[in-house]
Amino acid sequence: MHCVFATKERRPLIKPDLQERLWPYIGAIARDSKMKALLVGGVEDHVHVLLSIPATLSVAKSIQLIKGNSSKWVHDTFREHWDFEWQEGYGAFSIGISGVEDTLAYIRNQPEHHKKMTFREEVENFLKKHAMQYEPAMLD
Repeated sequence: MHCVFATKERRPLIKPDLQERLWPYIGAIARDSKMKALLVGGVEDHVHVLLSIPATLSVAKSIQLIKGNSSKWVHDTFREHWDFEWQEGYGAFSIGISGVEDTLAYIRNQPEHHKKMTFREEVENFLKKHAMQYEPAMLD
């Protein structure tokens, strides 16, 4: 599953120094919860996680574990990030085995990608590509 979620109000809170610690921590949460994070990456206002989720866990529970535990860790570890929060909701898009390499490349290229496209445009493209119905207000 290619999972995407943003900081609350899409505030640019995940600066590079926090990314260096947060991305591996998210991978550790996944591992401790019997998931496998193939790659974690993103930019200052959102994260992409390519996850292999066991049949015993729902996607919703997987994201809840990652968002809840990572937010708590940020608060406990970095007092200066007292205002860090994840936005409610997430996107989760299934990826076939043949799409793994392209998805890994896409996640690795996030900083360059977002020089040309906003997060909202990115999510709308995913929703359209996966033929998912949505209300534009859901993306605010």
